[in-house]
Amino acid sequence: MSSGAGKVDVLISQTDLQARVAALGAEITRDHAGRSLVVVGVLKGSFIFLADLVRAIDLPISIDFIGISSYQGTRSTGVVQITSDLTRPIEGKDVLLVEDIVDTGLSMRYLLDNLATRKPASVQVCALLEKPSRAVVKVPIQYRGFEIGDEFVVGYGLDWDGKMRNLPFVGVPRV
Repeated sequence: MSSGAGKVDVLISQTDLQARVAALGAEITRDHAGRSLVVVGVLKGSFIFLADLVRAIDLPISIDFIGISSYQGTRSTGVVQITSDLTRPIEGKDVLLVEDIVDTGLSMRYLLDNLATRKPASVQVCALLEKPSRAVVKVPIQYRGFEIGDEFVVGYGLDWDGKMRNLPFVGVPRV
């Protein structure tokens, strides 16, 4: 398939994404029955996944975002910067942190440590993708969409220098 920036091989189809997001939403709804939830999307990569996921969660929720940066091109720099912070306090609240991909785990560890200082009742992680072979630190992922290998992926919110986020599937660009 052509992305406007070259060829991309489909790794996870739009149909498979929709089915897994619906299943994750049902699981989250079941696990948090009777409680409200603050869903925090990690910008920018999670926004498409987050939009679909929250529509599949049948609970009272509020949504916020936190922006971080740790990538340059196709490689993680290992240095995490908050580019946009939460707009409301999370103290005493159940938080679901929604991430597009957990790669080395360094960004997620940073976020979990940072959010813990804000005294939430709980923080759980929902990641669309996980690359276990790249893990430098182990982080708890309570809700996982798919495990993938060590390929660089784009689409469904994931980008390559800001491009290809709008692909309706997760794919591997052919370089």
